[in-house]
Amino acid sequence: MTETNVVRILICDDHELVRTGLRSLLEDVAGYEVVGEAGDADAAVHAVENLRPDVVVMDVRLPGRSGIEACRDIRSTHPDCHVLILTSFADDEALFSSIMAGASGYVLKQVRGADLVGAIREVAAGHSLLDPAVTERVLARLRGDVTGAGGVDDLTAQERKILNLVAEGLTNRQIAEKVFLAEKTVKNYVSNILMKLGLSRRAEAAAYMARKRTSSGENWP
Repeated sequence: MTETNVVRILICDDHELVRTGLRSLLEDVAGYEVVGEAGDADAAVHAVENLRPDVVVMDVRLPGRSGIEACRDIRSTHPDCHVLILTSFADDEALFSSIMAGASGYVLKQVRGADLVGAIREVAAGHSLLDPAVTERVLARLRGDVTGAGGVDDLTAQERKILNLVAEGLTNRQIAEKVFLAEKTVKNYVSNILMKLGLSRRAEAAAYMARKRTSSGENWP
């Protein structure tokens, strides 16, 4: 938060009407200043660099890269900037990924305006809006990944299939052609797979699968 105790807010959502509604709501709150808007992940990252907001209210599903990827970029370069995920979807995987990306909170768009105002104030003050029970589930999954126990068990059948193709060295475009999905959809799948397995790069996923097959003889479909 700035020295004048004004909370500087950036809104990132690909729908102009949503951005306009959020701006109208927040600009009526004493001590809040909406310093900018962004319609996609890259624009949000650039806006944070230029405007230095205290809080980014971030949608998950954006054109191109996801809001979760933008959150990860923002938190890695500007750790003093807090990200509040605001989404229409009560998605366990998106929640897990948001926590992994460093988000301070995860709120559904059905939230009341007063509650959203309070949520922004909480994350601006450095507090977390994540349920402790949810956080513990995430930590448990991470411990399972570290020990190599059950990490792949968290993957869906489609994710396992895509993981196999990644391990074979195929690009996202090549995988998309094989599984009949859009390349951007495959990219999102790969990001989620890496997060679930506690990995950061495709090469690590390939090495991970090689170890699994060597140690257990598992052959994923």
